[in-house]
Amino acid sequence: MHLPITPFRTKKTTNKHQPRSNKYISSPFFTPALSLSLNSHSHSRSPHSHTQTMRGGGLLLSVTRRLSRHFATDSAPLKKTPLYDFHVANGGKMVPFAGWSMPIQYADSIMDSTVNCRANGGLFDVAHMCGLSLYGRDSVPFLETLVIADLAGLKPGTGSLTVFTNENGGAIDDSVVTKVKDDHIYLVVNAGCRDKDLAHIGAHLESFKKKGGDVSWHIHDERALLALQGPLAAPTLQFLTKDDLSTMYFGEFKMLDINGFACYLTRTGYTGEDGFEISVPAENAVDLAKAILEKSEGKVRLTGLGARDSLRLEAGLCLYGNDMEQHITPVEAGLSWAIGKRRKAEGGFLGAQVILKQLEEGPKIRRVGFFSQGPPARSHSEIADASGEKIGEVTSGGFSPCLKKNIAMGYVKSGLHKPGTEAKILVRGKPYDAVVTKMPFVPTKYYKPPK
Repeated sequence: MHLPITPFRTKKTTNKHQPRSNKYISSPFFTPALSLSLNSHSHSRSPHSHTQTMRGGGLLLSVTRRLSRHFATDSAPLKKTPLYDFHVANGGKMVPFAGWSMPIQYADSIMDSTVNCRANGGLFDVAHMCGLSLYGRDSVPFLETLVIADLAGLKPGTGSLTVFTNENGGAIDDSVVTKVKDDHIYLVVNAGCRDKDLAHIGAHLESFKKKGGDVSWHIHDERALLALQGPLAAPTLQFLTKDDLSTMYFGEFKMLDINGFACYLTRTGYTGEDGFEISVPAENAVDLAKAILEKSEGKVRLTGLGARDSLRLEAGLCLYGNDMEQHITPVEAGLSWAIGKRRKAEGGFLGAQVILKQLEEGPKIRRVGFFSQGPPARSHSEIADASGEKIGEVTSGGFSPCLKKNIAMGYVKSGLHKPGTEAKILVRGKPYDAVVTKMPFVPTKYYKPPK
């Protein structure tokens, strides 16, 4: 268990301490609202002490860089989740994210929120993500044409991480997919990928139905989604339901009553901790959030996008748009385990020819983890070998609030991906020592049945 870190006051940042990346400052993702948030709440100490900087507002700036490509890029009004007013009332610092107004943090620093989630618990509003259901006797064979998971092999009430692939084997999006019943599939896709995912699924759905397939879909815009994560997640939620949560393991799904509301409950999450994602009717979302916080006696705290990103990075989990994109295959991303054994033998999904060839011959690049010295690595930082030759690129990097050291993920040439391999990561043109390490950086604590 990690102990809380005491926050300290920070000095106001002057212009010379602003990030040197012109690409970041001039980016369309750097909106006036976000600029105001950073200027008001993310003052850092001297940049010469990266540890101090990361413990102060610099961690917010580091996280913001990682998330920047997901910020709103047009003038369309931001959408609000059912908990928007609740966030504001509780001091949430709201920023544009994937077309939504979302809390990046609350009164706690991102450092403290990250550590508290691992020590106690965090409650996240993830209602910006898109939940949908497929119905009909052909739901499984239809979806198996689009994803790499062995859905037919799943028992009802269980699920798995999967990837939507394109014709070249690249990742359109990653998703947690659950077989509720043989004729009902429930899945959640990323907010920033919603439009392209729905267009992709919809086009294939119409084609499949024209050939006589029995499948329909429903997008759950009438529901909100909460993520409750950390060691107090199960004990706290148990106060609000009569169902025995001790018999529900990682990856399992139930429809049950929570706090008097009809909910979909999945034992999963994006932090590496034990926890749940709770789909609740939108009109009941605030009441459920209040009940969870109350039952935890203040130990479970509202937690924003900033800590959510630090937690997933510590857990070695991909952020779509950074660590996975349409030109990266699941094999290259280190997700071969998510391709079912039957799917490896039979294929039958988009890009299967490319992916199965990589499984047989090995990919040319691989996603790896790093510990690094000097300033924390940023997305797109160059990775070089000892001779200075470029061997890859960082996709996510930052200071780990729990390990108190720099961590990063990125892609390197195959053969240079083994733990212990030494490398250099260039930050602002200067090389710093780095070493390939196993992931997750922080051990996962998923609740699994005893062996």
